[in-house]
Amino acid sequence: MDPLYIKNSSLIDLYDKIKSGERAGFEDGLRLFHSNDLLMIGKIADHLRRERNGKDTYFTLNQHINPTNICRNSCLFCAFYRKEGQQGGYRLSLDQIRRKLLDRIQEDIHEIHIVGGLDDGLPYDYYIDVIRLVREIRPKAHIKAYTAVEIAYLAERSGKSWGSVLDELIDAGLNTMPGGGAEMFSSRVKRKLFMDKLTAEEWLKIHALAHERGVHTNATMLYGHIETYEERVMHLLRLREAQDQSGGFLAYIPLAFHPENTKLHKLPKATGFDDLKNIAIGRIILDNFPHIKAYWVMLGKKMAQIALSFGADDIDGSVVEEKIYHMAGSDSEQMLTRKQLIGLITESGFIPVERDALYNSVNREVA
Repeated sequence: MDPLYIKNSSLIDLYDKIKSGERAGFEDGLRLFHSNDLLMIGKIADHLRRERNGKDTYFTLNQHINPTNICRNSCLFCAFYRKEGQQGGYRLSLDQIRRKLLDRIQEDIHEIHIVGGLDDGLPYDYYIDVIRLVREIRPKAHIKAYTAVEIAYLAERSGKSWGSVLDELIDAGLNTMPGGGAEMFSSRVKRKLFMDKLTAEEWLKIHALAHERGVHTNATMLYGHIETYEERVMHLLRLREAQDQSGGFLAYIPLAFHPENTKLHKLPKATGFDDLKNIAIGRIILDNFPHIKAYWVMLGKKMAQIALSFGADDIDGSVVEEKIYHMAGSDSEQMLTRKQLIGLITESGFIPVERDALYNSVNREVA
């Protein structure tokens, strides 16, 4: 970037503040979201990204399994869920999940990612048996499964505590948890869009319980619907505070709301400008998070590449058969090969690092 541009930017004082090691506060976050100086916001985030991870950019070979989309909740932003008997609803048997896993058994899969609906038609033991089945077929793979919302649901169904449910899942083979279900830590937004889901305090408590048990987790924020900039900043600051306390979060993934096929379909889709801004500001505020993910399924391949210069250091993985974003109208591919993932990273001027779910390097490609 042109040094004169940096010098004349209205954000130069914030850039100097961050470079000196000071943390971005609430007013700084608001200022960043209100600013249209995307290049300077990206410059600040890129500085922090390179300071922490250099040019290393992570990807993994993973497989997504969504056991059911039948859900008792009716979140207005969700295109994935169906009600019992509704067209498009499905519920995978254990044998069907087994076949999906065996279809890719020859591939060197590092991670199995499992999330689904809150399906009253499935017994509690089914959710435990899914983990056991994956561990049986993929004994070396890392199992990342069930959001905090699903953990709370399973506790309610079984009459057990959140901690007891986590203990049973860990015994069955659970390794880490995804970060979904956080949505937006705003009681106002919750009342309007996802009344039946967890409060911010409940979501954070379940992740804290997982961290106490040595289970690392991810964190997310759903943006681009009815939230305010103030609510975005408060969400990020609450995540940062939780990470200060536990250190158990591995990565932050900002998730853009896709309005297609939802009850909020009249809302405009988030722009590429906003996507990059959310990734960059996430990197700036979440200074204690090891990794920021540019989820290519959500962003598309081209935007994910650009995001690597705006604070992101991870583009996720091979995925295969992603349903949640595609049912909301995503037109991205369903799968990328190892070669394609490496190509996306190297073309962007970064170093591909194939990782496991805990970000241990399993293969490094020098650009």
